[in-house]
Amino acid sequence: MKRRNFVQSSVLAGASLFTTGILKASTLSGCAEPAGEANVIAGDKPFNLNYGIHDGMFKSHAGEDFIDQIKFAYDKGFRAIEDNGMSGRPVEQQKKIGDTLAKLGMAMGVFVQPSLGNDSNMLATGNADQVEKFIASCKEAVEVAKRIGSKLVTVVPGDFARKLPIGVQTGNVIEAIKKGTAILEPHGVIMVLEPLSDNPDLFLRTPDQAYAICKAVGSPSCKILYDMYHVQRNQGNIIPTLDLVYDEIGYYQIGDNPGRKEPGTGEVNYKNIFKHIYNKGYKGVMGMEHGTAGAGKEGELALIKAYREADSFI
Repeated sequence: MKRRNFVQSSVLAGASLFTTGILKASTLSGCAEPAGEANVIAGDKPFNLNYGIHDGMFKSHAGEDFIDQIKFAYDKGFRAIEDNGMSGRPVEQQKKIGDTLAKLGMAMGVFVQPSLGNDSNMLATGNADQVEKFIASCKEAVEVAKRIGSKLVTVVPGDFARKLPIGVQTGNVIEAIKKGTAILEPHGVIMVLEPLSDNPDLFLRTPDQAYAICKAVGSPSCKILYDMYHVQRNQGNIIPTLDLVYDEIGYYQIGDNPGRKEPGTGEVNYKNIFKHIYNKGYKGVMGMEHGTAGAGKEGELALIKAYREADSFI
């Protein structure tokens, strides 16, 4: 997908529930202490928040195999992953990743809605063929989620239908998403709507816009993906905006700006933001949807150091 070029193509173990719209289950943190944890050096213990790595983030240390990268990340204190391209992986590989996460006690964050791209999921048009494709992708998402122990799928409604009034477009999106949640809700799968900043054609751009849609849909299977990189680019004001829409946030993603790299490489004060999210009681995955500023092993170690610093808010 266009907005995801910085990562290689690419929820949870166990069931969870929404409480006032926020993922609360303690199993989300994936922080169960394994046997012998006392022997792990302090720097490798789990983080205060549950940051989820992407495929490719630790390939210089662990190699190209994503499962080896997951194990390396676990050793460094990470207890979650997310994988935008999970639905495009072979079924057996999906199962293997899910089994690995279960054995390690790690959580699975989001994967991107199957079969549809950012600018091809044209829900604002209200066209029946677009709605049918969306429903089919929701059914496919349920099957992927079962294989990997996931509960979260990223959904982007697509581009504006500029010949239609904005209220009509919004109504079309709401009606399509209602049909999608009817597929997901019986399985406990949650679509998280992601406002984006990639180009001016995208329909969903701000958290308050997503908030209004979630309220209108009225389903526990429709929440907001609060990607702080996109919020910063579109409007800034990350913490106050977060508070305004908090009861509909189902997931967070990270990326500093400019550059969309790890915390500390741009203008966003992630230590303050992480502290704020932690103090609000969020226990879910924080997706590391960004690139790495440095190259090779040194760059990967710098990324880990950056997260240790941003996470040192207690």
